[in-house]
Amino acid sequence: MSNVFETIPERLRAFIEAQHVFFVATAPARAVGRLNLSPKGLDSLRVLDERRVVYLDFVGSGVETVAHLRENGRIVLMFCAFAGAPNIVRLHGRGEAIEPTDARFASLAALFPPADGARAVILVHVDRASDSCGYGVPLYEYQGERSQLGAWAAKKGAEGLVEYQREKNAASIDGLPGLRWAAKTER
Repeated sequence: MSNVFETIPERLRAFIEAQHVFFVATAPARAVGRLNLSPKGLDSLRVLDERRVVYLDFVGSGVETVAHLRENGRIVLMFCAFAGAPNIVRLHGRGEAIEPTDARFASLAALFPPADGARAVILVHVDRASDSCGYGVPLYEYQGERSQLGAWAAKKGAEGLVEYQREKNAASIDGLPGLRWAAKTER
């Protein structure tokens, strides 16, 4: 049975905050562009209030979410119960990528433990929250966070991360603009 809400009720907030992984989906405005679906973890999500969530976006080989949000803002986050009672929660809304050059970045990034490789904070303005049964989601046991991303970013160092983002994060796979600063920086 599905329930739909205009805001994030307290019981959904508690469920969301207990999850170790979530999924983010975005799409370009045009019908021929590629959809994007990304798993997220590493204690990277915070519920700010009944209408806003933020998550820390890490350097990656692509920049689809940032590019799609810059183009049209549409986003959905999905949380699944892999332990305990079955449940799936989706948060639909409008998102924006807040890059380190944005005045809001420092205060939002401070909500998270220090992390090498953070390239943006994604702020989602939720206009629809829903939950459903989750009966088809398998049970899994959480074993811990992976350390590879932080180690990779630390090994790259600040200069290496900048160069990597210039190369990989200035545009999406469909050619949409990605990180603002990466596209503007001379090589």
